[in-house]
Amino acid sequence: MFEKGKVPKIVNLREIQDDMQTLYVNTAADSFEFKAHVEGDGVVEGIIRYHPFLYDRETYPDDPCFPSKLKDEDDDDDCFILEKAARGKRPIFECFWNGRLIPYTSVEDFDWCTPPKKRGLAPIECYNRISGALFTNDKFQVSTNKLTFMDLELKLKDKNTLFTRILNGQEQRMKIDREFALWLKDCHEKYDKQIKFTLFKGIITRPDLPSKKQGPWATYAAIEWDGKIYKAGQLVKTIKTLPLFYGSIVRFFLYGDHDGEVYATGGEVQIAMEPQALYDEVKTVPIAKLDRTVAEKAVKKYVEDEMARLPDRLSVTWPEGDELLPNEIRPAGTPIGALRIEILNKKGEAMQKLPGTSHGGSKKLLVELKVILHSSSGNKEIISHISQHGGKWPYWFKKMENIQKLGNYTLKLQVVLNESNADTYAGRPLPSKAIKFSVKEGKPEKFSFGHLDPPFRVGVPFNIPLEFQDEFGHTSQLVTDIQPVLEASGLSLHYEEITKGPNCVIRGVTAKGPINSCQGKNYNLKVTLPGLKEDSQILKTRFLPGHPRRLKVKPDSEILVIENGTAFPFQVEVLDESDNITAQPKLIVHCKFSGAPNLPVYVVDCSSSGTSILTGSAIQVQNIKKDQTLKARIEIPSCKDVAPVEKTIKLLPSSHVARLQIFSVEGQKAIQIKHQDEVNWIAGDIMHNLIFQMYDEGEREINITSALAEKIKVNWTPEINKEHLLQGLLPDVQVPTSVKDMRYCQVSFQDDHVSLESAFTVRPLPDEPKHLKCEMKGGKTVQMGQELQGEVVIIITDQYGNQIQAFSPSSLSSLSIAGVGLDSSNLKTTFQENTHSISVRGIKFIPGPPGNKDLCFTWREFSDFIRVQLISGPPAKLLLIDWPELKECIPVINGRDLQNPIIVQLCDQWDNPAPVQHVKISLTKASNLKLMPSNQQHKTDEKGRANLGVFSVFAPRGEHTLQVKAIYNKSIIEGPVIKLMILPDPEKPVRLNVKYDKDASFLAGGLFTDFMISVISEDDSIIKNINPARISMKMWKLSTSGNRPPANAETFSCNKIKDNDKEDGCFYFRDKVIPNKVGTYCIQFGFMMDKTNILNSEQVIVEVLPNQPVKLVPKIKPPTPAVSNVRSVASRTLVRDLHLSITDDYNNHTGIDLVGTIIATIKGSNEEDTDTPLFIGKVRTLEFPFVNGSAEIMSLVLAESSPGRDSTEYFIVFEPRLPLLSRTLEPYILPFMFYNDVKKQQQMAALTKEKDQLSQSIIMYKSLFEASQQLLNEMKCQVEEARLKEAQLRNELKIHNIDIPTTQQVPHIEALLKRKLSEQEELKKKPRRSCTLPNYTKGSGDVLGKIAHLAQIEDDRAAMVISWHLASDMDCVVTLTTDAARRIYDETQGRQQVLPLDSIYKKTLPDWKRPLPHFRNGKLYFKPIGDPVFARDLLTFPDNIEHCETVFGMLLGDTIILDNLDAANHYRKEVVKITHCPTLLTRDGDRIRSNGKFGGLQNKAPPMDKLRGMVFGAPVPKQCLILGEQIDLLQQYRSAVCKLDSVNNDLNSQLEYLRTPDMRKKKQELDEHEKNLKLIEEKLGMTPIRKCNDSLRHSPKVEMTDCPIPPKRMRREATRQNRIITKTDV
Repeated sequence: MFEKGKVPKIVNLREIQDDMQTLYVNTAADSFEFKAHVEGDGVVEGIIRYHPFLYDRETYPDDPCFPSKLKDEDDDDDCFILEKAARGKRPIFECFWNGRLIPYTSVEDFDWCTPPKKRGLAPIECYNRISGALFTNDKFQVSTNKLTFMDLELKLKDKNTLFTRILNGQEQRMKIDREFALWLKDCHEKYDKQIKFTLFKGIITRPDLPSKKQGPWATYAAIEWDGKIYKAGQLVKTIKTLPLFYGSIVRFFLYGDHDGEVYATGGEVQIAMEPQALYDEVKTVPIAKLDRTVAEKAVKKYVEDEMARLPDRLSVTWPEGDELLPNEIRPAGTPIGALRIEILNKKGEAMQKLPGTSHGGSKKLLVELKVILHSSSGNKEIISHISQHGGKWPYWFKKMENIQKLGNYTLKLQVVLNESNADTYAGRPLPSKAIKFSVKEGKPEKFSFGHLDPPFRVGVPFNIPLEFQDEFGHTSQLVTDIQPVLEASGLSLHYEEITKGPNCVIRGVTAKGPINSCQGKNYNLKVTLPGLKEDSQILKTRFLPGHPRRLKVKPDSEILVIENGTAFPFQVEVLDESDNITAQPKLIVHCKFSGAPNLPVYVVDCSSSGTSILTGSAIQVQNIKKDQTLKARIEIPSCKDVAPVEKTIKLLPSSHVARLQIFSVEGQKAIQIKHQDEVNWIAGDIMHNLIFQMYDEGEREINITSALAEKIKVNWTPEINKEHLLQGLLPDVQVPTSVKDMRYCQVSFQDDHVSLESAFTVRPLPDEPKHLKCEMKGGKTVQMGQELQGEVVIIITDQYGNQIQAFSPSSLSSLSIAGVGLDSSNLKTTFQENTHSISVRGIKFIPGPPGNKDLCFTWREFSDFIRVQLISGPPAKLLLIDWPELKECIPVINGRDLQNPIIVQLCDQWDNPAPVQHVKISLTKASNLKLMPSNQQHKTDEKGRANLGVFSVFAPRGEHTLQVKAIYNKSIIEGPVIKLMILPDPEKPVRLNVKYDKDASFLAGGLFTDFMISVISEDDSIIKNINPARISMKMWKLSTSGNRPPANAETFSCNKIKDNDKEDGCFYFRDKVIPNKVGTYCIQFGFMMDKTNILNSEQVIVEVLPNQPVKLVPKIKPPTPAVSNVRSVASRTLVRDLHLSITDDYNNHTGIDLVGTIIATIKGSNEEDTDTPLFIGKVRTLEFPFVNGSAEIMSLVLAESSPGRDSTEYFIVFEPRLPLLSRTLEPYILPFMFYNDVKKQQQMAALTKEKDQLSQSIIMYKSLFEASQQLLNEMKCQVEEARLKEAQLRNELKIHNIDIPTTQQVPHIEALLKRKLSEQEELKKKPRRSCTLPNYTKGSGDVLGKIAHLAQIEDDRAAMVISWHLASDMDCVVTLTTDAARRIYDETQGRQQVLPLDSIYKKTLPDWKRPLPHFRNGKLYFKPIGDPVFARDLLTFPDNIEHCETVFGMLLGDTIILDNLDAANHYRKEVVKITHCPTLLTRDGDRIRSNGKFGGLQNKAPPMDKLRGMVFGAPVPKQCLILGEQIDLLQQYRSAVCKLDSVNNDLNSQLEYLRTPDMRKKKQELDEHEKNLKLIEEKLGMTPIRKCNDSLRHSPKVEMTDCPIPPKRMRREATRQNRIITKTDV
């Protein structure tokens, strides 16, 4: 062997171990030998070697020329993520020619050994672990230098090249691709030692890695590696890491999107460092760096040794004494000695810092001391210190002397970290120690007073509680004997005893001495306790007088003198035992008098002051004429210990007024008027000379003084002369003028001692006769022709109206009665003796105009007048108010309102209105005449009128009559007869006319023939100008429940009208889709008359037939068979009772008239496969008869020992052959599995059955999710459409200056609509010009109406002059046809002028777009004045614009209107220079005819009011039209907002439904089913390309409903029904 630069040497080729072929041979675990035969005699022998993966590495040899990877043993991030591991990008085959290596030729691969595009039997990476060599014979050409083959690869890859496998040296023909895949699968299972990842946890990303490697990473809890299982939590050790890691496994990482258990060649492990108390961190290393040789016990021992180095406990000593013992009780202020502390580990070694780690610095340890006080409000930290180790001295804390508060304490020593003061490390608490102790109070050093209840009373014992404290203010107790000293200025104090113990009290303290006020006095009470550090305290308190002991009464004399009727005051004082005035609650003093009846009792309350004035009411003794003696006893009832005091009282008679008398002086005589006397006096006269006198108790007359006069009052006058009162005179009394009034007169006197009065009554008497008085009784109204119901009473009175009895029976002759129109024939006069009056009856008037009538009554020289009202007589007639001439028939369109309301008036026989109310009014009519509102009885009002209102008339065509009647006093008053001519309504729809091709056939899924719909009115004419949106078509499947359309009937709208649709008023339904399912369907067309009423057409019954035959399907889909070729017939049976039929595209059964055969053939998945199973009888095909659209196959059985490959899927193809059918039908294909082994066949049959069930479940689930997603997409589209519509309408509203807020939109729109509607209604209600000429009732659609009603003019002046100009034509009725004009002419007997449009010569009509005549060739010829404009341009037409332009173009021509006559003359003068001038009108009312004539009454328009209503009406104001547009936009926007809210809610509901746990569960179940189906298909060996969609293609579609539903609704129905799919269904 020669090497450059080296000495040549001899080498045995067998000893070379590092060449590539040797490496290939040595590292190979198995080989695959084959042979290839090319065209001619070319033969190539080949070998493929398998190099397995062993645990953590590939064994494929690495070629220096083709490095497959870069080895780096120290790379911690080795993740085994390689593009093509093992072989890398090297070709598989090296090539040899006659045993000689051809180095420059290599073959990359063959088709059968390349990695498959989809997952095969072996993993993809196994294809990269193969190497190979090709050995050719000499039939292949090589280059001259023997370095390159010329055409080896082309010949090998030729399609005619035949590959065979060599087994045991023998060549066998078989499918080389399948054999190679099976060999590769066996190699992988036998020789690859990969890591098995188990217990899958999920997919994560790792942000700590570079961006390209961050994910996806699958996480696992365990792996199986080289026969060992590593789980999370297991202790492990690493190798080839610096430092070595000891820890527990957290989890395993594997790069890639994996799912479940998997074998892989790399991965990483995450390790939590142990012990965690020292190493609180996590490391991630490649799995290959795990030490597989170390025992878990060794790792555990290492962890325990590390743990022993951690701090474990504290050692505490007290070098200076004052040791604190656990649970010790200490007096307050006792010091705690200095503390010396050591931190020890488990080995007992002292330590100052945590043990250091090799990867980080160690941490110092500190000791924290805390003294904590435990109280009810919580723990309070009162001392806190931290000590560090001094190096040469240990941890140390100084003496503590400030613990003074009482309570329970804890002294806590805690080891903490230097930097963070944390008391834990790595989740483990550091050592600590706690000593509990208590602090109690010390000996008493001072005192204070406890709770007292001042004030205190003189002579009443009380207690003084004492409270003792130690030097820190803590409550203490008195335990030694002590003698207190009590002192207070001005009082003498003494006590009984002092108690010891917890409740110390000085008992029985009593005070005596003077106190100047009953409210008490403040004192400083000094208490001294000898022996204490602070031995004295001063108590500020208040002392009150003591309890009552005696009663002191002033005046002191025993005999007291008072006058009768006066009260006597006593001064009383209540004193205690020290003569202090005292007070207490309920201290009430009584004084009781004796010696006479009915004497008062004096009472006074001294509770607040202890002293008061004792008095009360006056002492009054009746009829006392001399002195009288009384006794008074004064006492305190509530105080029995206080003695009573008695006094003697002498009572004298009173000198005050006691009696009052009144006198009337007549001449020299005074007559006494006693109390309550009655005095008679002439009415209206005055009583003079009234006097009075007063006396005291001793009957002594009292002189009237000014003071007494002021106390005298009279009730008949407010002002009294005091001078007269001093003389004893009373004011004069005015006597009433009416004898019915009596005057009550009262004189009163009132002072502090007495109240006196004296009264009398004055009765008036009549005066002399003065007047004659007449009085009406029974009412002042009299009906015409009737007598007055009541009577007239006549009397004689005085000047004040008081009746005088002056009449007698003889007085009747001198009484006279007179009046205009009075009928005296029945007058009756009578003398009333009991009332002395005269009664007059029988007053009656001659018929005449109603009104007031005056009557004059005369007797002697006296006279009087009365007025009566003459009213109309009783009702006798009924008259119609404001009604047209009754002789002619009134034309009315059926269903329309009458022109005027029916108003009737009651009248008497003289045609005077009779104002009688509540008279019933009714209408009589024929039964075929209906009125709306229905004929109800009405009653007259207070004027005798009844408004029956405006009636809508419904009746057959022709003449009908109405009559008004009234019922008065049970008699009938008949009114006039109203004649009505009923005409049919040309605008009232009565039926729908439907036209279509009745001979057409309707095939499922096709298109309907065209339907032409028209709306027919009452006069059998087609109604035009109908909105197409009001016409609809409904279709539903006919059922036995009835012919009414169901709620889910499919609704269609009519199509747009095409240009070639000649018939006006017809609507077309074109290209409507026929339902997919055969059956009887019902079609009905509807016209929406209003919001509630729909006019329906007659129902059209159609029969939907099947469409063209398309495919062959089974009646019931059979399960996938699994059969074998054994003797048992059951194991060879493919199908039983298979019923095949032909359907169209919509699964409707069809082809009933077809006859032919069904050919059943077994085929393989590969067309070249000839080794297919055979039917019984060893035949490949079978024929079955096809009759009446179906074929019955009782059974299909394989032949015994039938050929076929084991575990292979085959197909039975049922192909229909029908001679009568020209088209080819889609065959039905049934897959089945074939096995050679019976046991395996049985197992696979069960799997096949399970596969069919899973397939059906997946179909149902997918249909649910697809329908839900389709509905969701549809809802999103609806939301987007609604949002666009809302935005469009919002922009249109902004153009109208209407802004809508983003929140609370609907309430804002409602308020805005309400306001706009109110404004529009107000504008409509405003009075505007209208034509009062009655319009002609449109009998048919050919009648347009009267000319006055066809146009409107906005300007008032222009309307006046144009209306006058067309005055002769305003009443003319315009019709479309001459026939209609003739009919009106006949109905009105020629009185109505008519104008048919079909008789107008339209070529002479003016062009409405032509300019005014002062324009010539588009240029202004002269500048006009007066604003000229064509009169026709001022007209607006509410309806029939085209016809109206024809009418007014003919009537007005080119008539021009200007401002005034001067402007018109100027205009005409200029126009005639260039062309003919038409008629000119002025806004002032002048007219210049086309011939130039003007002036005169015939050319001057009268005022507006002279036109008698024959004037063009004014159009609705423009603002009203603008408001209408805004209202329409607002209503549309409100609907759009509501629609947007609705679809948004629907979308949110659908989204929430898709996120419900039930749907998530269904999704999980679908995934599980698909996964299980995939596994079962792999077990069955079925081709993985076949998915459930294939079976769907052959299976009948799931029908959701029998009736046709729009696609959107069908999807919603499908979604709704699929929502109820449960686990039991699938």
